Amino acid sequence: LTGQVTAESLGTRQVAGIGGQFDFVLASSRSAGGASIIALPSTGGRDGGISRIVPRLATGAAVTTPRFLADWVVTEHGAAKLRGLGETARATALIAVAHPRFRSELERAVS
Repeated sequence: LTGQVTAESLGTRQVAGIGGQFDFVLASSRSAGGASIIALPSTGGRDGGISRIVPRLATGAAVTTPRFLADWVVTEHGAAKLRGLGETARATALIAVAHPRFRSELERAVS
């Protein structure tokens, strides 16, 4: 809920390489008028049983994109503008684009 992104691990288990994600977000956020956009489905796992927007990354998870480089997060439920927001406002914006089934759980994690 702070905007950090992992695209390469599930906890301590490496599942992919970073590819070009870090290069993309760094270049887009630094270019004149640019913004980095992280687009993802709001759920994963079997039958969408896992929220991809989580209170915090799992212990040992690799941070592919640090929170200061995640300007926007987009899911099928909308777009969350994160640039310039503090932690509580970032969490609120991310909860709004999480799958509705997981929103109350995420809200409890912020309290």
